[in-house]
Amino acid sequence: MTENDQFEFSELSGEFVDDDVTVFLRIFRPFGTNLDWTLEVLDTEGNTTIWDDTFDTDRDAFEEFLATVQRDGIRSFLDEPVQRLH
Repeated sequence: MTENDQFEFSELSGEFVDDDVTVFLRIFRPFGTNLDWTLEVLDTEGNTTIWDDTFDTDRDAFEEFLATVQRDGIRSFLDEPVQRLH
């Protein structure tokens, strides 16, 4: 079984570029469920930022990502090897 078999990924997931920084946005939930969505951001060095809270919709998760970029900047995802956000 592969990761893609275990999770349903939102169509809002994908590469995001801002200020010459590229990150990979993953919005997902367990496959075949109606559970809330998890938000994760990976940078090109393998650092991961994952939110502790889940989101009712994939759109809510995406909007939280955009709000974080606007508030803290895209480079905020490059600070730590593993970050947990609330």
